[in-house]
Amino acid sequence: MSAADFQRWRAGGKVYRHRGHAIFYRVEGDGPTLLTLHGFPSASWDWWPMWPELTRRFRVVAADLIGFGWSAKPRDHGYSILDQADLNEGLMRELGLEDAHVLAHDYGDTIAQELLARHEDVAGRRASTGGGPRTLRLCSVCFLNGGLFPETHRPRFVQRVLASPLGGVMGRLSSKRLFRSGMTAVFGPKTPPSREFIDELWTLLRHDDGHRVLHLLIGYMAERRRHRERWVGALQRTQVPLRVIDGPVDPISGAHMVARFRELVRDADVVELPGIGHYPQIEDPAGVTRAFLEFHDRLETKSR
Repeated sequence: MSAADFQRWRAGGKVYRHRGHAIFYRVEGDGPTLLTLHGFPSASWDWWPMWPELTRRFRVVAADLIGFGWSAKPRDHGYSILDQADLNEGLMRELGLEDAHVLAHDYGDTIAQELLARHEDVAGRRASTGGGPRTLRLCSVCFLNGGLFPETHRPRFVQRVLASPLGGVMGRLSSKRLFRSGMTAVFGPKTPPSREFIDELWTLLRHDDGHRVLHLLIGYMAERRRHRERWVGALQRTQVPLRVIDGPVDPISGAHMVARFRELVRDADVVELPGIGHYPQIEDPAGVTRAFLEFHDRLETKSR
């Protein structure tokens, strides 16, 4: 990654309007549609290390979710996982796309779970009545490190403070030094984030005063607890192919999350990347790409 790549990423983006707000997105490549969903507190730029390989095989859609990256960060918005799912479904309709594979990370995992629950809702209604509302049809979902189960999610100190009554103050007082320290702590010990990557994420975070809405975005942790039955239930009952690619040394959602996935999800398909932490697509993009494409090779073989 270089400063020129970072600038080209932004220059190559487009704008979609969600509830009147400007949403930055990229779409590139040919083939089956792949919807990517980034994590907290970053942006679609996270997918850049995998982008060349992904776009050789898929038509890849990558948006900065509202409140993140180059997208709008309104302070009076009702931020929620449900709204972020609406945003992605709306963008896909705008692009004329009705089905997609999904690749998600962290916060994006929870959005993927809601999209999966919607897919299951519609599939159930179609089976019983022969019809159902239009929603995005999911062909497969691949999860990177994320809080798929609220009981295994281990939030960092800064996340707990952001979720507290002091969250607004914490967001306003954030500094690049503290941000670098917090990010480094969740990477693998041998794969720390580069200074350039931290600078880029900090730029994205501070764009449009994004640090001032962090305490609003962090509400997803409470949403995970509130909607656990719906979101975990979607993982357990779906026929949509699922895979987890996980950095096991991640203190937030590493090996302990994978153990719970294997316990609760039948025929659990898991790839663990030794020594990798919370950001596998940054720490080991080649390893994630191999595991992701192998998953899709297998799906294509089964469909023949």
